[in-house]
Amino acid sequence: MILVIGLALFPSQLEAQCAMCRAVLESEESGTAAEGINNGIVYLMAIPYVLVAGVFYFVYRKMRS
Repeated sequence: MILVIGLALFPSQLEAQCAMCRAVLESEESGTAAEGINNGIVYLMAIPYVLVAGVFYFVYRKMRS
């Protein structure tokens, strides 16, 4: 849980790219497209973890009550 929160708070330090995307984007000189693609991938990756954490929190609160 702490890891998920930490990853959600510091997404700019993550680099989640497939090998093909990395090879194509590293050949680009400006690097702005690579940064945008990387941010999009990290954003899409974080959403399921946040949703699962929310469900577990909801179940935990219901079980505790």
